[in-house]
Formats: sequence, C-alpha cells, structure tokens
Amino acid sequence: MRHTWAAIDVAVVLLFVGIGRSVHDHGVNVAGMASTTWPFAVGLCAAWLALAASRRSGLTPTDGAVACAITVLVGMSLRAVSGQGIAAAFVLVALCFLGASMIGWRWVRAILRRARRSRDHA
Repeated sequence: MRHTWAAIDVAVVLLFVGIGRSVHDHGVNVAGMASTTWPFAVGLCAAWLALAASRRSGLTPTDGAVACAITVLVGMSLRAVSGQGIAAAFVLVALCFLGASMIGWRWVRAILRRARRSRDHA
C-alpha cells in the first residue's frame, strides 16, 4: 500500500516540473523533464527513507510536510551543485506547490478516513 502513496508524491513532483517547464517555455520533453526532475526525485527518495527510518507511515499531513521539506531541501541543494538555478522565487514556489500538494492529499485522505469511521460507527 505504501507504494501507492509514494506514487502520488512522484506524480506531484512530475506535475510540478511539467507545469514549471511549460510555463517557462522550456518544453515538456523527456530530456528536459529528466534534467529538471532528477534533483527532486532524489530528494523525494531521501524524504521517504527518512520517514521509513523514523517508522512513520508517510500518510499523515505531518509526514507530508516532512516529505515536502526534505524534497525541496535536497532537490535545491542538488540543483545548486549541478549548476541549475535556485532563485529565491523558485524555492518559494517549490515549497508552496509541493507543500500544498504533499500535505493536501494526506489531509484529504485523513478527512475521508475519519468520515468513513464515523459512518461505520453510526
């Protein structure tokens, strides 16, 4: 089941990269997507490893905040050492988009689980 949730985070990162490349007229092609995605993909892997090491499920909104923070921190660090841009506005956009998305789907999941439990116990 954990793989399904990880896939959602991967989709979020790919959506972030795809939108960014499209908005900035960089094109959404395989080479460009790979070039922009890899630092964030490595960051996301680091986030999931950190969550697993701390025995977290990865499914709570707090876990989403941790996943976002680590993904952006590692992703921006790798972009910097590989000569890619890390403008302050880009960091802010990454934090906002990835944060809203990674926390958001977990928040919706928590609400739906609570509603299901309430319905089942009614």
